[in-house]
Amino acid sequence: MAGNSFGRFFRITTFGESHGRAVGVVIDGVKPGMPIDTEFIQHELDRRRPGQSKVTTARQESDRVELLSGVFEGRTSGTPICMIVWNKDQQPKAYEKIKNMFRPGHAGYTYLAKYGISDYRGGGRSSGRETASRVAAGALAKAWLAEHGIEIFAYTLEVAGVRAKTIDLREIEKNSLRAPDAEAARKMEKRVLRAKREGDSVGGIVEVVVKNPPAGLGEPVFDKLEADLSKALMSIGAIKGFEIGNGFAAARLTGSENNDPMYFDKKLRRVRTRTNNAGGIAGGISNGEDIVVRIAVKPPSSIVKEQETVTIVGESALISLEGRHDPCICPRVVPVAESMVALVLLDHLTRQELMKRKSSLKDLRDTLALVDQNLEMLDAERRSLIREIKWLMGRRRTRIKKRSR
Repeated sequence: MAGNSFGRFFRITTFGESHGRAVGVVIDGVKPGMPIDTEFIQHELDRRRPGQSKVTTARQESDRVELLSGVFEGRTSGTPICMIVWNKDQQPKAYEKIKNMFRPGHAGYTYLAKYGISDYRGGGRSSGRETASRVAAGALAKAWLAEHGIEIFAYTLEVAGVRAKTIDLREIEKNSLRAPDAEAARKMEKRVLRAKREGDSVGGIVEVVVKNPPAGLGEPVFDKLEADLSKALMSIGAIKGFEIGNGFAAARLTGSENNDPMYFDKKLRRVRTRTNNAGGIAGGISNGEDIVVRIAVKPPSSIVKEQETVTIVGESALISLEGRHDPCICPRVVPVAESMVALVLLDHLTRQELMKRKSSLKDLRDTLALVDQNLEMLDAERRSLIREIKWLMGRRRTRIKKRSR
């Protein structure tokens, strides 16, 4: 399986499955001497952890993080950092009754079609459990971005048609939906609990805001900042849509309505815009205004309501998913979305710093070291693909021999 790594200069590779022994992450491209705050990493994991309220799954995981490598005396050593989170509350027997049926909305069929094998125990690699790895890595990125004055906030903007009317960042962690509007949060919770009683689920919209980003992050063509943000956020399993700034609403505006008037801020001594319809990015590059993006979160696919499906041999069946499932995943998506945005920004910030460095011997060696790290990972992926090709060729030869007999 390819595609388990993300990033170019600050690069992560996640591993593990929902009902395996653990999930974890390996981080490459880390500068030596950076401080590691394990309490903050744990705090971020606790925000994503299941079983925190009546609007989330009842699965109980402590999600205690262990740092296995890359850290010495509280600082990074410059070598790959490996973090692991053990799975403590797996209940694979809960899936025994439905292991031969495809679950609507899940990746069971597509995994089987692609790989010839599918882990029925909670979706395996496709489970939201994988995002614990992203949050652990994202916590490091958020802490290091904060040293540059960059802060990232996400919140539930809308659930089941109920939308926040006010944005108060102080309210986010005070309610079960992580909404920035206390009154809207109460209405959202009622909609979620009603869906739960009916054996159903609901979706919503999560908004992410980056405060104090520097101007100049991103590239003008294929590595546009919003393109990388879109890929990062759309890689989260429950996400079905992405927009930045005015997003799709811009399609219904005129140029004069959608453009952001510009002026020179004498106090900050930089160019600013009077509005932020662009969402903080122009031409693929950050302009120094707040970066504002939104993602569409689908209703969780695991529901009690009976649904039509088929078995792995193509027989018609009806399926009802009993067990511990989220009726709304939005509040748990919030820390994951923040983490993915942080990973993108730190990767682009690292790229920008490398571009601005003077071409001294040390700087060139540092750049070469980063390139070497990426080459090593690409070489490992290449060897993995070669092994897979050999295995497939071996299977094909075996089939041909059997037919010839």
